[in-house]
Amino acid sequence: MTDLHYLSATEALAAFRAKTLSPVELMEAVLARADEVDGAVNALCHRFDERALDQSRQAEARYLGRGEPPRPLEGIPMAVKEEEAVAGEPWTQGSLLYKDTIAPHSSPFAERILESGAIVHARSTAPEFSCAGFTHSRLWGVTRNPWNLDVTVGGSSGGSGAALASGTATLASGSDIGGSIRIPASYNGVVGFKPPYGRVPQDAPFNYDTFCHVGPMARTVADCAAFQNAVAGPHPRDHVSLRPRVVIPDELGPIDGMRIAVSLDLGSWALDDEIAANTMRTAEALRTAGAVVEEVDLQVPRELILRVAAIHFNLMFAAWIGSVIEEHGDLMTDYAIEFPRSMAEFAGDAGLVEELTLQAQVCEPVGALLDEFDALVCPTLASRGLTAGESYIGQVVKVGDTEVTNYFDTMMTAPFNVLSRCPVLAVPSGVADNGVPTGVQIVGRTYDDETVFRIGAALERVQPWFDVAARRPAL
Repeated sequence: MTDLHYLSATEALAAFRAKTLSPVELMEAVLARADEVDGAVNALCHRFDERALDQSRQAEARYLGRGEPPRPLEGIPMAVKEEEAVAGEPWTQGSLLYKDTIAPHSSPFAERILESGAIVHARSTAPEFSCAGFTHSRLWGVTRNPWNLDVTVGGSSGGSGAALASGTATLASGSDIGGSIRIPASYNGVVGFKPPYGRVPQDAPFNYDTFCHVGPMARTVADCAAFQNAVAGPHPRDHVSLRPRVVIPDELGPIDGMRIAVSLDLGSWALDDEIAANTMRTAEALRTAGAVVEEVDLQVPRELILRVAAIHFNLMFAAWIGSVIEEHGDLMTDYAIEFPRSMAEFAGDAGLVEELTLQAQVCEPVGALLDEFDALVCPTLASRGLTAGESYIGQVVKVGDTEVTNYFDTMMTAPFNVLSRCPVLAVPSGVADNGVPTGVQIVGRTYDDETVFRIGAALERVQPWFDVAARRPAL
């Protein structure tokens, strides 16, 4: 079988069950691919090759009827984002501050991954403290886009996206506090799911942060759904994890007659022309799939989103990062130092009441729209690509004909962290002329996970992306 490292998880699981493929063969192919390309991409910061091969042999035995029966993701090579705590493994947060730290426990999310039978063969890179929409650090260097090594992979789950795109993992984990699953999904031409708040359990204290989510990344919608099903559901260590467990069906029905709204710019976001063109092409593909698609005038002002995010981060996430700067700033990246400073500047003396008031202003028009439509589709990113290795502190970024003063203005993901109860599936929409994929977000009604997967699956049938075989990364 050629390109075995690009085999989907669902195809691999079927082949394991049919005994036409061994988990050992798949793992060997993925590890060989990592040997071949990861020196250029730099998506994997820790590898556990021998352990992974041993676990693959154990998985093979299960499929051959020896020992316990196979679990849902038995034998699938999985890259776990380095910020996630996995007991006994390095837990560096992409920071020199924690370069020697070993996790004393596994997070609820990591527990679910391990219990699923997936094999964690590697940890994927993230920016320091996962606080950026790109992926480079003083600890691990620059992670580069497999489609164009000069372009960022996005962040903060950038290593996961790049590993999937380059064939060095079959599934990969992500986290998302401002778009950190969806941004790298777009830049790398893969699929990522931001579950609604509470759907997938996570560690304290950030499980209590409504902007914060953990979830699956994959190359296909079916793979993303299988991963999501393995990790969703209540967990005793996460008080806000939701009951009952929601399961995405294996068979996702047609979308005939479904009403889908499309917004190119959410009212005020500047766009590169290729982003707009690929989004409209995706809208037409949804019409071909049977949906009723209507372009709408939705107003989610960029300035309002940046204000809400700044207040929110200033009160929690940025404050956590800022607490170590005075003592350890000499070891930190420029962007990690800048993040709490800029959030404090944007937020001023605003507190929780102002943040919640502004959140309501964001949610009201989207809530009204989703009362009329089954889902909303909009671009994931406004830009066709930022330069790999740049921190974009004080730099002007050109987006279409507009110059923006903050690279956050290129990320159309943050509105849906404010709208944290909406499930969002990020899928590819095309390829820009620099060779880098573009993407759209499929935003569902609150807690309506199945609909966004149905739409994504229908779109994948009409507009397949990882039959991007002719456009696969030329590494």
